[in-house]
Amino acid sequence: MSSIARSNLKLQVKVYDLDGKPVREIELPPIFAAPFRPDLIRRAFISSFTARIQPQGRDPMAGKRTTAESWGVGYGIARVPRVKGSRYPKANQAAFIPMAVGGRRAHPPKVEKVVFERINRKEKRLAVMSAIAATADPKLVSSRGHMVDGVPEFPLVVVDDLEKLGKTASVRNFLKQLGVWSDVERAKKGRKIRPGKGKFRGRKYKRRKGPLIVISEDRGIVRAARNLPGVDVVQARNLSVIHLAPGGHAGRLTIWTESAIRQLEERFK
Repeated sequence: MSSIARSNLKLQVKVYDLDGKPVREIELPPIFAAPFRPDLIRRAFISSFTARIQPQGRDPMAGKRTTAESWGVGYGIARVPRVKGSRYPKANQAAFIPMAVGGRRAHPPKVEKVVFERINRKEKRLAVMSAIAATADPKLVSSRGHMVDGVPEFPLVVVDDLEKLGKTASVRNFLKQLGVWSDVERAKKGRKIRPGKGKFRGRKYKRRKGPLIVISEDRGIVRAARNLPGVDVVQARNLSVIHLAPGGHAGRLTIWTESAIRQLEERFK
């Protein structure tokens, strides 16, 4: 259990326009000064990630719909269950047991298996607050692997006009002006082929996570930014640990709009 005080966080931050120039200053809500709790963030991520898993199982009677019974001793053959009858191909063949053709499975998947992790509502709320505060720490962001050399300030707040961008080229120019484009290129170069059988199951490539854009309302930015590698766009009311700490590791490079900051303040009063 670790807790790091964030009392030295700046309460006043600059707001940047689409050209990357500061236009005014705003006051950050107290949520950005929340203590850093990597243990809670990890638990909340696992809880949210496993909640999407659909329980699966097998038919309890699979491999058991047969007349097979063991003959017992005295016949000079193995005492395995054998299908009853005579003068047809399946007669006297072994059945029912796991080692027989068409038999039951020894330990099949069961729907009652617990595949998700529960977490208290207040703990999950605190984990989201801690993950939000982690986006304002340059050391945590850089330690996660993001390219932060050209980023002017943390947290990075921009005007609401960002939500109106409707072209991918416009979003690309904006990220270049703000000094974040190098992180998008890092995410693009980081695509690798997955080892193992996941390649055959629709998960051939492993992709890196790039910048996260948090908005209050979608006015075209989601469609404009969806083709950029590693870039995700999410509304502030839907913000979760899945977006802020992919893989359970906090400190994602995040761009906030002014209205998204106000929505956060209302959500975490």
